[in-house]
Amino acid sequence: MDQVSRYHPLLVALHWVLALLIIAALALGALVMVNIPNTDPMKLEALRSHMSGGLLILILMLIRLFVRTRTRHPAPATAGNPLLDRIAWASHRMLYVAVFGMAGSGLFMAVQAGLFGIVFGGHGSLPPDFWGFPVRMVHYAFSRLLMALIALHVAAALFHSRMLRDGLLRRMSFGRRALKTNATAATLGRPHAGV
Repeated sequence: MDQVSRYHPLLVALHWVLALLIIAALALGALVMVNIPNTDPMKLEALRSHMSGGLLILILMLIRLFVRTRTRHPAPATAGNPLLDRIAWASHRMLYVAVFGMAGSGLFMAVQAGLFGIVFGGHGSLPPDFWGFPVRMVHYAFSRLLMALIALHVAAALFHSRMLRDGLLRRMSFGRRALKTNATAATLGRPHAGV
């Protein structure tokens, strides 16, 4: 089957939009909201943004997963080392697990704490501490896993662009999606472990 040189334009757009949204949601949660007491009215505003962003991220990730399974994408790439290739393969899949885990645990905690009515409906008040809900630890653990995976993803992108200079990042950019036959793709070297 023929392969393309770049990901589908919708996947490219979703990749970069999701990168910004996920980093913003992590920063809001880990750097801002954690420092605002639940009694402060600003906590409601921060939660409204955090929850809205989390729901948007979940919807866009589902769309991304659907488009990813329905479109042609470049051949798997390699870093030239089987261990690094296995880490790349696993870390890309773990990014999906971490994002869905964050969204799922956040939704579960919102339901447990009655946050939809409080944050979006103005009914009631926030619980004294979200750590009273066991799922808060799950949400926290997924956030730290996601931060580590993002750092690994950025480090790998820098490794490919600065050390290997293999043009890997072009695959996740807009442009003509040139077709390659399997024979051509095999001779071009460095196929990728998937985004």
